[in-house]
Amino acid sequence: MSAIGRAIWFIESHFSSDISLDEIADTAGLSRYHLSRVFGLTTGHSISGYIRGRRLSGAALALINSSSTILEVALDAGYGSHEAFTRAFREQFGMTPDSLRKQGHARNLFLLEPIRMDDNRLPKLDAPRFETRPTLLLAGLAETYAYEATQGIPSLWQKFNQYFGHIPAQVGNVAYGVCTQAEGETDSFRYMSAAEVTATDDLPEGFTTMKLPPQRYAVFTHRGHVSGISATVHQIFGDWLPQSGHQHGGVPDMMERYDERFDPHTGMGVTEIWIPLKA
Repeated sequence: MSAIGRAIWFIESHFSSDISLDEIADTAGLSRYHLSRVFGLTTGHSISGYIRGRRLSGAALALINSSSTILEVALDAGYGSHEAFTRAFREQFGMTPDSLRKQGHARNLFLLEPIRMDDNRLPKLDAPRFETRPTLLLAGLAETYAYEATQGIPSLWQKFNQYFGHIPAQVGNVAYGVCTQAEGETDSFRYMSAAEVTATDDLPEGFTTMKLPPQRYAVFTHRGHVSGISATVHQIFGDWLPQSGHQHGGVPDMMERYDERFDPHTGMGVTEIWIPLKA
């Protein structure tokens, strides 16, 4: 079972009680730092968001199918008061527990089902090549996304592609998608659509820059549609990295590289995934 599969198993076995990130990380065999990032990148959920969603989904079914009071359901779901439970429930589903009980069904709710990581269905991961890159200066558009709400990333690329090829001091015809941890956050990450530049003067309005230090990377290849890239990322962080003897370099979390082998119109082709390594 992969590292993320072990983490999901542990959460599913214990989410009705208080569990810590340290406990989940120990079971997964990853550090807290990497588990938070890898879980979000591969599942589309932050760890806390997944636990909260599973608890509240179970509570929603209990409200419909059991005779327990709302407070009893709240306590079973790990909430210390009716008020805290109602607030969290409304944020999750857009309605109160009392309204759901009166409604008598959950057909209009998006209940979070257990994530099932079928390792047998993951694409084959080719062995990486290793490259040492000098300082990389990037310029582009960046936004912060919750792991559960990444649907805005294609729109970010659409905006960036209006400038790509005409960015002042742009180097070559290669685009980069750079994932970094949002400052002070574990439930979200910062994504940047960018190109390499030699200078940062006269950049379009709204552009931001990032300077990556000289470092060594493990470079993996994802083939097919870009929407399936999370499965490749899952294998890299969940299987290859823990077993490789290498340590993640820290910044960025990972970097996607799109060259002439990728068709941005169809989303098909070859995407390289660059993982920084500690020296």
